[in-house]
Amino acid sequence: MSAPDTAAVPPAPAGLPVPATPDDVPGWFFRADQEVFAHLLDRQSAAGTSGDLLELGAYLGRSAILLGSHLRDGETLTVCDLFDLDAPDDENSAEMDMSYRQTLTRRAFETNYRAFHPALPVIVQAPTSVLADGRIPAGSCRFVHVDASHLYEHVAGDILVARDALAKNGVVALDDYRAPHTPGVAAAVWEAVFTLDLHPVLLTPEKFYGTWGDPDAVRADLLARDWRGEGFRLDEEHLAGQLCHRLAWDEPGSGPSRPPAPARRSLPRRVALDVLPPFATRSVRRALRAARRAA
Repeated sequence: MSAPDTAAVPPAPAGLPVPATPDDVPGWFFRADQEVFAHLLDRQSAAGTSGDLLELGAYLGRSAILLGSHLRDGETLTVCDLFDLDAPDDENSAEMDMSYRQTLTRRAFETNYRAFHPALPVIVQAPTSVLADGRIPAGSCRFVHVDASHLYEHVAGDILVARDALAKNGVVALDDYRAPHTPGVAAAVWEAVFTLDLHPVLLTPEKFYGTWGDPDAVRADLLARDWRGEGFRLDEEHLAGQLCHRLAWDEPGSGPSRPPAPARRSLPRRVALDVLPPFATRSVRRALRAARRAA
């Protein structure tokens, strides 16, 4: 594998601002997933688990910046994205035209990443399918983030790349597994659960976290933190005999408003409707309706 690119990146061109914080980088990488990435990577490092990091689909670098912050000596972050290259097929090209074409360039990614790290990751500017050729050594990665195409065939291939790249108890994070506009991702993710022995460990509103290793070991790392004490919502789920958790973060004031309380009946009416037999209750209702019409 080639060494990371350490050449200096020229100043950003006009109209391409240098971000002051990672949150200034456009993207869909929100607090719950930022915290999960950092927590699981820190737990791996604390346990002495070494391995490379891999991201399939980088957009403008918001998640890659965090991944790069958790590299240890001897580890490599590899990022694979088309950036501003043409897509290899019409469906993928249409997807890029709809969502990314005007903003996604390799230069923008590099500018954003170098705002926080002295050296670039290994960049593979190509369709993620090229990684199926074995250029990522089998079992070399401890964490893989898949956030590239939303098309079923592509995601299914990316999941196979992740499976082959991950070491024992390595973690894969799969983006957009439940969004209404990405049914192909959902199909590929749950297919992997039911046919490829991918074990679900954690679900956030945006990402699915799983492992082909020991889910109990990954879950123990996850639950080593008091998420509820920090204001997160953490719930337990059982899926086809497998245990996993759901985690979410609600920004203060962003939750749904409480529905208005239903109008309360008067005490005599509540008592009458609750305790009288059905035929008497019907008589009470008729009498009440007649009284309202006469009022």
